[in-house]
Amino acid sequence: TKSNGINAILFVLFLVLGFGAFFWYSYSEFDRYQLPIASEHGILTDNLFWVTMGVTGIVFFLTHVLLFVFPYKYQYKENTKALFYPDNTKLEIAWTIVPAIVLSVLVFSGWKVWSEVTRQAPEEAQVIEIVGYQFAWIIRYPGQDQKLGEFDYRLIDATNAHGMDFSDRSTFDDFTASNIVVPKGKPVLFKIRARDVLHSVYIPHFRLKMDAVPGMPTRFWFTPNKTTQEMRDELGNPDFNIELACAEVCGRGHNSMRKTVTVLEQDEYDEWYAQQESFLAKNPEYLANVPSNLKEVAVLAAGMETDDADDTNKN
Repeated sequence: TKSNGINAILFVLFLVLGFGAFFWYSYSEFDRYQLPIASEHGILTDNLFWVTMGVTGIVFFLTHVLLFVFPYKYQYKENTKALFYPDNTKLEIAWTIVPAIVLSVLVFSGWKVWSEVTRQAPEEAQVIEIVGYQFAWIIRYPGQDQKLGEFDYRLIDATNAHGMDFSDRSTFDDFTASNIVVPKGKPVLFKIRARDVLHSVYIPHFRLKMDAVPGMPTRFWFTPNKTTQEMRDELGNPDFNIELACAEVCGRGHNSMRKTVTVLEQDEYDEWYAQQESFLAKNPEYLANVPSNLKEVAVLAAGMETDDADDTNKN
């Protein structure tokens, strides 16, 4: 019938228009999904992504050409008999072995990259704690001793949102920050946890994504290779900022879980770091939670004013 021929032509038309729209959209929106890379391991991740896209893209193209051309080529024609073709052992072996080899290469390449970016962080890495809760991120840095203190969820209150344990002397000089600041060219280790439900630390410009899981701390380390200013110059956007977002739908306030990530040169970072005030210095009332034999150590380590410490002891 005529409708049979029309449908056969529509298959080919849909193929041409569909691929045309596909390539047009991919080209016009390329910069929106291929963000500039601001970390060293991001280069490895992107290379793996594009190799995978290349392999699967070729297969996608070929299979869809066959899928839409065959209905046109083999449309119903009177006096034409279909070929009875039940099996072909060689063909079946080929399309089993070839995909198995290709997929094995892709899987092992991915495993190699993943092993590289999740291996033990270098000893000199700057440690930063990121805690997610509904609906915000909170940030904690170690002090001058470069050792992040212990925490205990039972110690969490309205001020001590991290649950910092002040029986651990490494906690005395820890400080909190409203946003994340990291140095360029130095490894950075994120220690990640969640206080309530599943969240996800997602910084696309670093090619960084790691879930924050309640009761199971996770980690991810990377090395920034561009400062925020260099990214602004590259993009021609003086207002650009690298952003930390939550990549899990964690509740109705999910969209508010955003933090700015600033990358500085090492000397600028050192200057910023030296200016930060410890949590104990900002909240001297927590000195009461420090064991009595460590109070003097805590006062010195936290950089507290003597008057504040004396007032707290009297109280």
